[in-house]
Amino acid sequence: MKRILMLASLLAAGMPLGAQNLGSEYRLKRVIPVEGRQGVAADSNFYYVSGSTALYKYDKQGRLAAKNERPFEGLPLAANHIGDIDVWDGEIYAGIETFDDGRGENIQVAVYDANTLKWKRSIDWEPSSGQVEVCGLAVDRDGDMVWMADWVDGRYVYGYNRKTGRYVRKVHLRPVPQWQQGIFMVGGRMLISADDGDADLDEPDNLYVADLRDGKSYATVLPFRSMADFRRPGEIEGLAVDPATDDLLVLANRGARIVLGMPRGFYPGYDGEVHEVYVFEKVK
Repeated sequence: MKRILMLASLLAAGMPLGAQNLGSEYRLKRVIPVEGRQGVAADSNFYYVSGSTALYKYDKQGRLAAKNERPFEGLPLAANHIGDIDVWDGEIYAGIETFDDGRGENIQVAVYDANTLKWKRSIDWEPSSGQVEVCGLAVDRDGDMVWMADWVDGRYVYGYNRKTGRYVRKVHLRPVPQWQQGIFMVGGRMLISADDGDADLDEPDNLYVADLRDGKSYATVLPFRSMADFRRPGEIEGLAVDPATDDLLVLANRGARIVLGMPRGFYPGYDGEVHEVYVFEKVK
């Protein structure tokens, strides 16, 4: 009984639960329309979604609970773009930069209060790492690291100490997923979303997985899941695993033609871009 009461109190407070568990098979459960087009994260009570210039908070029925449409206020470096996000221990971690025509500058990890969605602090980027863009990030809950991915040059992911902000190391992904968009850490393994399908040809995007637990300078990347259940091929974005349910969450956009990461008109039948979080339940 004490254990049940403790779990209930953690859920009510939105505190982190135990580590998520990655399954081997997932089935589409529902699709939630959202306002943001970049990333998704989850804690015990809420989904968090990033737009290019905004942060949103939804309850798990898909109702908007809060938003911050001025997320760059107070940042130490100028920025115009938020990528994929993560949430841990009451804080949202966001990969932020100034992005223009396929290039990133002023890269940083911005940390926001998950309750208010207000900026708290930033982790500085280490230019000598070789990273030139940040499409998304993930908190490694087991290793107490923050990893950043690079859409422009996806050969490496870059790890920082979550508490000190110190750059630690980079890991060579082999083979390299094309046009990475989001990453998520589960028990030392990294899930990677890749915008590698051609929407003009109705090709699905894909998820990949890489095991970083051995601490080596490289990691083998393996196929994890084809996202053929999207309502229309478009642009896959961020992903997460819900700590309360083990549901796999994947954000995807459809309707807009994307060139070098930027919308350039719409496909027939669309006059705007549609943003949706796909919720997949774990089968096994």
